[in-house]
Amino acid sequence: MTAGSLADDIREKLGDLSPAERKVARVILAGYPASGFETIAVIAERAAVSAPTVLRFATRLGYRGFPDFQAALRAELDERNASPLTVYEATDYGREPESKDSTEAGTLLRRGSTVFTGAVAQTLAEIPEHDLAQTLAILADRKRRLTLAGGRFTHLLAQYLAMHLMQIRDDVRILPDRAVERTAHLARLSRRDAVILFDYRRYEDDKTSIAQMAKDAGGKVIVFTDAWLSPATPHADVVLPSHVATLSPYDSLVPSLAVLETVIAGTMQALGEEAHHHLQQSESTARRIGLV
Repeated sequence: MTAGSLADDIREKLGDLSPAERKVARVILAGYPASGFETIAVIAERAAVSAPTVLRFATRLGYRGFPDFQAALRAELDERNASPLTVYEATDYGREPESKDSTEAGTLLRRGSTVFTGAVAQTLAEIPEHDLAQTLAILADRKRRLTLAGGRFTHLLAQYLAMHLMQIRDDVRILPDRAVERTAHLARLSRRDAVILFDYRRYEDDKTSIAQMAKDAGGKVIVFTDAWLSPATPHADVVLPSHVATLSPYDSLVPSLAVLETVIAGTMQALGEEAHHHLQQSESTARRIGLV
């Protein structure tokens, strides 16, 4: 993603670094982002290189020095942890518009068309085909149990995907909210399980813990996140990031929904006739209990 993290930049430039500089890069990536705030001496010791090597590493990435690198890292973390309130206060939201018609319906519609169309197109263009294919393979694997979980707002995305998957395959559930049920469910994770997590800024610690538990159990992990990447991503088999550009201080879920619609269509194709059979059963059951 174009708005990705410094960790992404480091990974992309690993091939351009000297062997000693790559040691520095691996030390920073291993404990990212906290490791980036260590002193030059500490990083050099952990990487078994000299202090000048750490300085060359920073300049090779395009920074004037290591303090400049740390300043960029600090700015990234501020952006990753931004809340609607901090975004509101750091921009022109709520202030006097430049012209009295700038908030009129027509202007909002034109701005919305530009912003959301661009965010959806960029999101879908930047998802690697291999990552989408791997996601579909996991979701269409009939032997796997699927568990979905979201956050403050993104639980809506988890429920949306789960309700579609429930109609076309077996063993799909939302992670329970109540502590006892949630604990019992997570304690039973195994190699058969795939956990699908939605974690966007401000990230929630439990998503990282759940991802790690699923991996420790030998299961698969899919993470839907934003361009700054959830802390759960190091434990994921597949990461599907989305841009969150919007007209308000709230990050948009529109591009993420477009990704979900794409995933749903692909999963149905991968399941083939089984999806058709499950849909028939769902419709038949709904009629019998008077829901359609």
